[in-house]
Amino acid sequence: MPSLADDIAAVDRTVDAVYAAISGGVGEERDWDAMRALYLPDARLTAIRADGIESGTLEEYIASKRDFLVANGFSEGTLVNRIAVYGDIAHAWSSYSGGWTEPDGARGATTGINSFQFMRQADGSWRVLSLLWQVATPDLPLPQDMEKAA
Repeated sequence: MPSLADDIAAVDRTVDAVYAAISGGVGEERDWDAMRALYLPDARLTAIRADGIESGTLEEYIASKRDFLVANGFSEGTLVNRIAVYGDIAHAWSSYSGGWTEPDGARGATTGINSFQFMRQADGSWRVLSLLWQVATPDLPLPQDMEKAA
């Protein structure tokens, strides 16, 4: 059995891989198979929005976001990860920052919190069971301890 430190490092790498899988330049197709390999087949992805929630499977996410991600060059990365592991269960509370290019060339930017739930697989890898996120707003800024460490 890996040490707790090894498990935390493996989950941290998986979070980074999730961000890398949806990131890319304008016109750059994503490696959807690499993204699928990070999630369990029945995984749910859910966004909390001001007007309600948007939730679906990974395949529904890909179908609904593919055009935007490729056309606008969306990239996202970790600011701060808090990871907890218990046996074959892991949770990552991950603040992120992201950006894209609008059709008029203006840059868009976002920050928020992703809540990942992971399950260890028989081969020792960690895969995403669910992802829940909420975008930061002026009324709901990132907590100070989840902003990028200096």
